[in-house]
Order: sequence, then C-alpha cells, then structure tokens
Amino acid sequence: MDKERIKVVLDTNIFVNPDSRIILGETPQQALNNFLELLSKKNNIKCFMPPSIYEELTKFIDTQAISKIILINRKPPSKYEINIPSLLFYEFVEEMRNRINKGLRVGEKYVHKALLSDKEEELIKSLREEYRLALREGIIDSKEDVDLLILAKELSAYLATSDNGLIFWADKLGISCISTQELKTIIE
Repeated sequence: MDKERIKVVLDTNIFVNPDSRIILGETPQQALNNFLELLSKKNNIKCFMPPSIYEELTKFIDTQAISKIILINRKPPSKYEINIPSLLFYEFVEEMRNRINKGLRVGEKYVHKALLSDKEEELIKSLREEYRLALREGIIDSKEDVDLLILAKELSAYLATSDNGLIFWADKLGISCISTQELKTIIE
C-alpha cells in the first residue's frame, strides 16, 4: 500500500462476529481493544464508523473501559449529498419482492407440515429459522447497513465487514470490502 492513509469504514461485526473475533480477540471487548492497540501504533490507516454503528457496538462493549476509542472517527454519512444509481433501487425492490415470495412459500410449506404433525414447537422453530434465511440472509436489512454503504461511498473508503448482504450491495456500488484478516494485515 502507498504512503497515503487508507480509509476504512468499520462494521460492528468485525468485533462481534465469532468468526471475525478469532482474528482479533475472544470477546467483542478484547477484539476492539486489540484492534485499537494495533491502530494506535500505525498512522497508515484512518478508521470511520457511522454513529448508528457506534451505538450498535456499545451494546456489546463497555466504551468507558476503552481509552483509545477516539482513534475511530465517528462520522455520519451525507445522506442528502450522495447519489445512488436508480438501477440499484430497482434491483433492491426486485430482490425484496423475490424474498417475500420465497418467505410466503416457506410459510405455506410449514402450514402443510403442521396439519400433518403434532410437533408444533419444533415446527415453529424451524419455520422461524428458514423464514429468516429466506428474507434476511444476503441482503441489507437495516438503516445501519445503509449508513455503512453511504459512508464508504462518500469517503471512497474500504468497508470492513463480514456481512454477505453488505458485501453484495457494496460490490454493486463499486465499494471495496475487506475482511477482518485483511484489515489486520493492512494495520500490521
């Protein structure tokens, strides 16, 4: 990488996702502490986090116990200034329609199973999991996800995430994503 500071927008999941934590620390608190310790020793990277993501992160860690949290710049995205191609909006609506239809088929399948079964609790648990996968996996499904995409686009920054939905839609917007391992390598 060149001597220019690399800009990275951080997603919460690089500190809380169990697969990502293997790289930085065993708990979200340790992962963040270890990340900030590495970051404090380098000046080749500038990290950003939308306030909505910072709030999400505070549900997993004690920010009072972290003196170096200031190394992560909290910056709201310029929601009214960033242009998003209308084709992306069309693709998102089409994707959501397909997922809703898929969710409906999942529901119908479980109604048929329920009529032939006496294992109600087991069926409800399976229905919830399959329905969640049909509707939410691989899609942006929160305003926090949108904040990450807009901020990364605005800053022409990398997006550090392990969220497949964010990675998919970031690719459509021309945003480069990096994994926790790649982030750690860049910092080191």
